[in-house]
Amino acid sequence: MIRLGAKLLVTALGCVAGYVLFVEQELRVAALSRVDPLPQAQALVNEERYAEAADYLRFFMQYDYVSENPEAVALFETINTKRESWLYQASKLVEGVLEGTSDETVGKAAGIATDFLVIGDIRDLTAQGINWTTGEKVDPVVTALSTLGLLATGAQIAGSGATVATGGAAAPTVVGATAAKSGVVILKTARKLGKLPPWLGKTLVRAAQTVTSTKSFASLSDTFTDVSKLARTRGGFHLLSESTDALSLRRMATFAEQFGEDTATLYRLGGEAVVKAAQRTGELGKDAIKLAATYGQDGLRMLDRYGATTFLKLSSRGAKTAYKGDLFHLAARLLLHLPRWMLFGLVALGVWVWLPWAYLARRFRGVPRSMGLPQRSSDR
Repeated sequence: MIRLGAKLLVTALGCVAGYVLFVEQELRVAALSRVDPLPQAQALVNEERYAEAADYLRFFMQYDYVSENPEAVALFETINTKRESWLYQASKLVEGVLEGTSDETVGKAAGIATDFLVIGDIRDLTAQGINWTTGEKVDPVVTALSTLGLLATGAQIAGSGATVATGGAAAPTVVGATAAKSGVVILKTARKLGKLPPWLGKTLVRAAQTVTSTKSFASLSDTFTDVSKLARTRGGFHLLSESTDALSLRRMATFAEQFGEDTATLYRLGGEAVVKAAQRTGELGKDAIKLAATYGQDGLRMLDRYGATTFLKLSSRGAKTAYKGDLFHLAARLLLHLPRWMLFGLVALGVWVWLPWAYLARRFRGVPRSMGLPQRSSDR
């Protein structure tokens, strides 16, 4: 009886393993869990990071499983009401003027306006000069950025004068200097926020020496272009801080340009996995990438593995046929973690236990070695 029970158990495991192999893709996608945005959104609200909370929750409100949740709708309305109040907007304006940084549009505009004034570069250079004369630590990155800011302002003034004198022939110089000034302001803001990566700080120190001698910002034009794309995106400074070199910065900038206001939330959900997927946006499609991100990094890996068409089909089917909790599907979900060769082994084992091994052994031992060969004439 015990032997029969063991056979039936092995057979059951083999059947489940065979089922897993047959519908592996559907099971893997159906086994994914959707991200619940409420805990993270509430945590951001508790930290009074209302702009981030609004962007984060707004991304998920595109999907029925969140937009039809009364608790999510109520929290979203509470966040928006807070952000629309005049007292909140006034506080963000003051924050931008005094600190030069803010997470809201009105504060950002005020901060950038003050940083565009040449007095800011002079102030920072003077402060670093005082540090040097008094033996205090000098920040080479702040010095480099302030130097670049002054050079860009000088180029703007010189270019504007030349433009008037030549009837517009020097306009490209003005445009280039203006782009450089904008880039410097953005990088200064990133420095204030602690979001300027070390590799870029070193690059700016070297570039300041080159620009001082050549009066050309050509070596920084790509950098300024990329950081400008990030600056136009909420959460872009965080992406800037995650870059490791110029190529990584370019990927981050392209990612931000592709997904706009969803960029910060997508990166929070998927990290490097979503940046990697964004490089295949033309193949995978934005909607598929965004949907996969609602399943976290596992969803993005499934998308990369199966492609957009299969993933969208299976995720749609999985939403309608979620696990019911029965023993068979529970076993299938557990067996998904096994390698394929082990699943095939369980199928083979389920067949092996029912083969008549005792009968086959007796037949093998009872068959003469000469069976089937013609007898010799001397044996007749």
